[in-house]
Amino acid sequence: MQAERITSLKNPLLKHIRKLQSSRDYRVQCREFVADGWKLLDEALKWYPKLQTVIIAQGAAWPELPSGVRLVEVPQTLMESLSSMKTPQGVLFTCELPENVLTRPEKGMLVLDRIQDPGNLGTILRTADALGVRVLLTNGCADAFSEKTIRASMGAVFRTVPQYIELSALVSCGVPMAATVLSPRSEDLRTLDLSEYLLLIGSEGQGVCEELLSCAQRHIIIPMQPQCESLNAAVAAAIVMWQLKK
Repeated sequence: MQAERITSLKNPLLKHIRKLQSSRDYRVQCREFVADGWKLLDEALKWYPKLQTVIIAQGAAWPELPSGVRLVEVPQTLMESLSSMKTPQGVLFTCELPENVLTRPEKGMLVLDRIQDPGNLGTILRTADALGVRVLLTNGCADAFSEKTIRASMGAVFRTVPQYIELSALVSCGVPMAATVLSPRSEDLRTLDLSEYLLLIGSEGQGVCEELLSCAQRHIIIPMQPQCESLNAAVAAAIVMWQLKK
């Protein structure tokens, strides 16, 4: 495979990469996203068939790539300017953004409502992938295909592609729901068979939205010491998923 060589940050491809890094709207418009690092590239090569362009730093070993994938080599200084990582690993790559599949909500799925921190979202997706739990995202969630989310997921987004769902589709789905929330009717999640419910985890600051809470047949809590009010969203989701799979 022959690599192209680019030496100017003003090159159209590199301008395109920088815009993909900074704009969710641009990623959606171009149907393309960018990721950074050799580990993630390895995961994409194993699991995601829509790899498009690979950019490597000069001196790095050329990866084995499928036919049709564009390979570009840039100077190390240019890679350092292009990478969003404090210590660039020497490779960036782009993939085609997947189509959002209209997924029917089912018992045993996890719904993430307005999880806005990319690190939390990526960690939840990584845990869900490990435990075999299917996840739906409301449109208020962070971008599952931002660099920060992909990095936090450790490549889980390439193995189990996240899907978004409209609130109206959840409200009208008819599947019994259990929402994590502190309320007078909240029950210890250990007392329920969580596999019989569509499980709702809310945002870090506001919790599950009122539209979904009003549909939830059960309110559940994670038992903890009285002096503790709440858990990080990613930790709470991990506990809920672990209980679900028991």
